[in-house]
Amino acid sequence: MYEDLRKIIDESNYIVFFGGAGVSTESGVPDFRSENGLWRAKTRFGLTPEEIVSHSFFMSRTDDFYEYYMENLVFPDVQPNATHYALAKLEEMGKLKAIITQNIDGLHQAAGSKEVYEIHGAVSRVHCMDCGKKYSAEYMLDKKHWKPDSYTPVCGECGGVLKPDVVLYEEPLDEVLIQKSIKAISEADTLIIGGTSLVVYPAAGFVNFFQGKNLVLINKQATGFDARADLVIHDSLGKVFSSVVDGIEHNPKPVKLKGE
Repeated sequence: MYEDLRKIIDESNYIVFFGGAGVSTESGVPDFRSENGLWRAKTRFGLTPEEIVSHSFFMSRTDDFYEYYMENLVFPDVQPNATHYALAKLEEMGKLKAIITQNIDGLHQAAGSKEVYEIHGAVSRVHCMDCGKKYSAEYMLDKKHWKPDSYTPVCGECGGVLKPDVVLYEEPLDEVLIQKSIKAISEADTLIIGGTSLVVYPAAGFVNFFQGKNLVLINKQATGFDARADLVIHDSLGKVFSSVVDGIEHNPKPVKLKGE
């Protein structure tokens, strides 16, 4: 199967990669709906992770939102893994034209990828809801910028509450990024989908716009789209890409998660 993927990549001129949480878990980034995140949500707030990471919860219980968000979605010390570096290498070779990611950690850019569509936003950015001033995640995480006895970061200019530049539940995806993603997928000769079970919509529906030759699915578990694929590999993304992409610049530094 690995040789089949290598052959597909060699023969392709317009590859698009569509990735989910499984791309980043190999860097040590947990899915916020993982056992730890679920436990934290249920025991601390009596709600599901999806309910906490929602627009209505953010607006009504901002401090509780930030307590959960900072502990379960923001990991400033994680590093890109073999998959991120392999995709950057394929872009450098002119093979890969775009990455469409459901992840919000910025690891694709950290590995060197340029054309990245972050359809769910990015934890690296926040903005003031009152004056619109933009800040980095580092600013947000610095306790001196929080309200007293609170987890809520505020604007240094006007004192307004900051909001992460991520798409919360109940919020629409960015229309410009949707159109860019659909255009890239519809023009691709090869679409590689990795690390996602393809159950989150509307993003999962992007697959229906693919009209090219090779649909490749790489995921540890089976998905509802496996039967439609030309090649299915149930294995670790890092293992697969390390085997089929030569010359990956892989950062071997150990992952350090916040709080360790």
